Amino acid sequence: MPFVENQGVKIYWDEQGAGAPVLLIMGLGYPSCMWHRTRPRLAIRHRTIALDNRGVGQSDVPPGPYQMALMASDGAAVLDAAGVKRAHIFGVSMGGMIAQEFALQYPSRVYSLILGCTAPGGPNAVKAEPEARDLLMARSKMTPDQAMEASVSYIYAPTTPRARIEEDFAIRRKRFTSLQGYMAQLQGILSWEAFSRLSAIRVPTLVIHGESDRLVPPTNGRLIAERIPGARLVMLPQASHIFTTDQPEAALAAILDFLSEQSS
Repeated sequence: MPFVENQGVKIYWDEQGAGAPVLLIMGLGYPSCMWHRTRPRLAIRHRTIALDNRGVGQSDVPPGPYQMALMASDGAAVLDAAGVKRAHIFGVSMGGMIAQEFALQYPSRVYSLILGCTAPGGPNAVKAEPEARDLLMARSKMTPDQAMEASVSYIYAPTTPRARIEEDFAIRRKRFTSLQGYMAQLQGILSWEAFSRLSAIRVPTLVIHGESDRLVPPTNGRLIAERIPGARLVMLPQASHIFTTDQPEAALAAILDFLSEQSS
């Protein structure tokens, strides 16, 4: 199993496929195996490199909080270990925040950005409804299965088949995140801001968001797309936060088309 050490912490990563490299960064409390719907299709044409962010999966769980710049440096260390100088960066939710920070900290290492279901942080970001925010903070009072079930109406569209949601749950059960790792990541989210800096990003950017996202309201996607020069915005109907499960084919079509344009 490949690991790289960054600032005394072991970070798990692996790779699949061949072609232009794409670094995949997952969201709050999610291990890299949650790319299960997207990664196989990406790997047909691209060298996908995925990491478990510190605090989740097979990576170490050091004391928090985990600042975004620190988690972005984990991504840079993974690219170093893979021998990759420059890559397309694809992050979802918290992973999209890490991707924004990565582009700001390491601009010469970014071919393009894909920012999924994410926010720009700080006071300009549009907050979720109080019930969704309460859910994020209530993790310590729930078992992992209770937390997953309680999140369904906030992160999946009502039209998504329950069987598809259960497939996601089955994969998450293999790598449940500890409360310590979850809270350390959440603390990093709450203290982070990129809105005021986004105009400095000068690489091709795709912002993709579900129209009915109740966890990260879709207005955040519009804010990011307005702030990054030349960014393209794709809003997916009948899709919530986990748009890769709600609308896997529409999401993949937008992502693959964007990456194909960058390659050409």
